[in-house]
Amino acid sequence: MTWILLRGLTREARHWGEFPRQLALLLQTQAPRIAQTLPLVWPLDLPGNGAFYQEASPSSVPGIVEFARQQLKARGCRPPYSLLAMSLGGMVAADWAQQYPHEVARLVLINTSLRPYSGMTERLRPDNWLRLALLAARWQGGESSDYVEQVIHQLTCQRVDARDADVAAWVRIRKDAPVSAANAWRQFWAAARFSSAKVPRCPVLVLSSRGDQLVHPRCSTHLAQAWQAAHHEHPWAGHDLPHDDPDWVGQQVAGWLAEGQVNSFF
Repeated sequence: MTWILLRGLTREARHWGEFPRQLALLLQTQAPRIAQTLPLVWPLDLPGNGAFYQEASPSSVPGIVEFARQQLKARGCRPPYSLLAMSLGGMVAADWAQQYPHEVARLVLINTSLRPYSGMTERLRPDNWLRLALLAARWQGGESSDYVEQVIHQLTCQRVDARDADVAAWVRIRKDAPVSAANAWRQFWAAARFSSAKVPRCPVLVLSSRGDQLVHPRCSTHLAQAWQAAHHEHPWAGHDLPHDDPDWVGQQVAGWLAEGQVNSFF
């Protein structure tokens, strides 16, 4: 089984940091009987981000799903997949599981939100609307890189012990593979208008952060209740939960698998 990791709005594979490696090692520890066949943990960039920053982002979540499916097919990576995704990536993962149930074995959704389960002021907390507008106004231009990444860190992270190093790394990523303002807007538009009340057939684990300043944690609560999914809330982390406490995320995933809620690792 291949684990596909999907990031959120304007973020890419490198923003996961060490989390993919940590998750692979933890799963190997939790499932030694299949250590020889333990699947790849693969962070996949969405169109307009990372390796695909020169591509135009689709303005719909289903369009992003099709792009991701084609990328995996082109690389010879065959389903079924386990999808671990956050924010916009979580919407992509949910739609993927709904539209192509034979391709998705399980879902782990982190700090995501879906209509009709949550309203606009929950999906994007109003206290941040002005800051996001100012961020958009300064999105492009090399001289704005530090400002933009500092604001993103403030909005998405509660762990600040490595803030300077984080921002410096993110600035390097931004300069290496800059996400255009047009692509950022298309991704935002895709997320804002995505709606789906169809419940996936596969097992679902929902993870959320009590300290999320960007998306209200009630969004995850509503989603888990509607889908009757397992749900765990981190007591202090921000929107970027895998950044703030990657060990906790990995332990939740491993524990969920070990409880037998998904039958097996395959």
